[in-house]
Amino acid sequence: MLDLHRLRLLRELKHRGTLAAVADALAYTPSAISQQLSVLEAEAGVPLLERAGRRVRLTPAAERLVEHTEAILERLEQARADLDASAASIGGTVRVAAFHTTAHAVIPVALSALAAAHPALRVEVTEREPETSLPGLIAHEFDLVLLEEYPGHPQRRRPELDYHQLATDPMRLAQPASAAPLVLADLAARPWIMEPPGTTARHWATAVCRAAGFEPDVRYQSTDLFLHLRLVRTGHAVALLPGLLPADPAIRLSKLPGSPARRIYATTRRGASQQPALAAVRQALATAIQAASSAP
Repeated sequence: MLDLHRLRLLRELKHRGTLAAVADALAYTPSAISQQLSVLEAEAGVPLLERAGRRVRLTPAAERLVEHTEAILERLEQARADLDASAASIGGTVRVAAFHTTAHAVIPVALSALAAAHPALRVEVTEREPETSLPGLIAHEFDLVLLEEYPGHPQRRRPELDYHQLATDPMRLAQPASAAPLVLADLAARPWIMEPPGTTARHWATAVCRAAGFEPDVRYQSTDLFLHLRLVRTGHAVALLPGLLPADPAIRLSKLPGSPARRIYATTRRGASQQPALAAVRQALATAIQAASSAP
């Protein structure tokens, strides 16, 4: 009989890559992880790990075993959802990863609503960008991850995850209100602030400027959109900013050609998506985003 706990360790190794990473995530020692996987290998009766330099990697048999483990864990989460649906109240813990904008504009409002409606529910929030939070969702580090998707840059849809669209968030051209208003094509000579290279937001913003006929002069780079606001407010830069950021009378926001909007999703593991606690968190987030989007 294969032990489920050891199967989970093999799955963790698949997703985290090294014994050290698995040990760090689960508060074990690497030697303890290695011993448990050796026992699993004996239970399976076939080699599960092979050396690759100083690391180990999964054999083809281990890869197939992880696929079965994923299916088992999904069914267990579905069973948990069925049991929770019969409970008189919603409780437990939901671990949320939120990217920067939603962490500031949406999470506090959602937490207040959840505390009032479901006092037995504990919500833990980590600010994390989707590039690292999605792997954490698959590895069971998080239960719900907030994603953003820019026009023309769809996220890869993983079959083991469910994607629940919460809102569309219009993107705007941001300029200092004290300066004469300019259209996008007239801002080729102005300094820009954008997110760092390699991010989806940067790819999208650069493409928008190129479509307007110029290469943006990106002098400032940051994932902190409140720094973007500050540099626009003080006249040091122009930017392309989402609507969820707070309104600022010192900043003029203008529509962009085609009225592009990013989409915001709540992502969960497929087996867990119907758990009442996750449904309550999704609803609170959707309501909070709606409120933030309609705020003056």
